[in-house]
Amino acid sequence: MKFFMNLRNILQLKWVYDSVFIRSLNNTTGMCMKNFSLAIIALTMSIPAMAQTSPVVATVNGRTISKKQFDEYHLQNLKFVGQRKITKEVSLQDLINRELGIQKAKKTGTDKDIEVIAKQEDILFHAQISKDLENQFKNITVTDEDVKKYYDENKEYRSAHILFRLRAEPTPEEIKTGLTQSMEIYDILQKDPDSFAKYANKYSQTSNATMGGDLGFQPPTRLAPEYFEAIRGQKVGHISKPVRTQMGYHVIKVLSIKSYDQIDKNLYKKIIYDKKRDAMIEDYFKSLAQGADIKTNSNF
Repeated sequence: MKFFMNLRNILQLKWVYDSVFIRSLNNTTGMCMKNFSLAIIALTMSIPAMAQTSPVVATVNGRTISKKQFDEYHLQNLKFVGQRKITKEVSLQDLINRELGIQKAKKTGTDKDIEVIAKQEDILFHAQISKDLENQFKNITVTDEDVKKYYDENKEYRSAHILFRLRAEPTPEEIKTGLTQSMEIYDILQKDPDSFAKYANKYSQTSNATMGGDLGFQPPTRLAPEYFEAIRGQKVGHISKPVRTQMGYHVIKVLSIKSYDQIDKNLYKKIIYDKKRDAMIEDYFKSLAQGADIKTNSNF
């Protein structure tokens, strides 16, 4: 079950946007809790196999908790800092509680619930990817030359923006209004570019409006693709025409550009690693799809 323990570290498939659409990284607490949950799930699923080869430390209504299962869970438990003091007794009680909960769920039919089944399938989905590709992920290499080549084409910009928000599914009229408003501001800024911060403070619908819309320096992967493409290759002082992202229409100004020597090389190695990993995953699913009978409805 080792692949479960590594799952959160090697697969980060979901990205989210914050109020100014910058891609947010998971906070430390969130990562710990997700690892914590996956560890319990993995260890619980391992009970039957472990019990055959390891001494028993507890039984719950005839179901065994093996010493191997306990030792692995307790070791994981010690790695997470929280409000509880972790002792062997605490870890054992966690596993007992887990088993009690699972037994109750099976008795009441919760394991047959549609949402529960969907979550189980989600775990299986990620676990299978990890099981099949983990060794390939370990062999991914990123060199300094890779970083230099990537950065030559994907600079790190400090930018500011004026955002006119749109709903997730806007009406045609809302889209027209957002575009019209953003074009009006763009036309004004073409004549008076130094007033960008003033208009951002007045009109931008983001939490950083009071700072002139300044987002600070952001690597490409923390910006919406459309946003980054609007400033990619542009010089300091450039003001973009309105560009639409999931959040709405943006008018963007390039404030500064980092040189290669100024960037965090480790961050960019991680970015390139992720891209290589994602390419492997894409090829993996293309291969699976070749042997599958897939039908889609074009009218969705």
